[in-house]
Amino acid sequence: MRDKTQTNSAAPGDRLIRAGAVVFFIGTVATLVTVAPLLLGTSPFPTYMFGLSMLMGVGFLLAGAGVLQSIAAGRRQARGASR
Repeated sequence: MRDKTQTNSAAPGDRLIRAGAVVFFIGTVATLVTVAPLLLGTSPFPTYMFGLSMLMGVGFLLAGAGVLQSIAAGRRQARGASR
């Protein structure tokens, strides 16, 4: 048994990465739903569904911002430890 337990503290940017993944997944589902009628030959969905497909890009940007924030925090921590 360990003497000390590790805390499950979230690193900077983790929330952005998780939120970006969720938004990206929603955008992926919206894209599949939007493209399906075009491939099946049925009537297309309303225009707002194409707008929901743009959530893939928004989610990707959110996750990328979280990664950059995590990198910046790691650099600050490494710079502080080297002094």
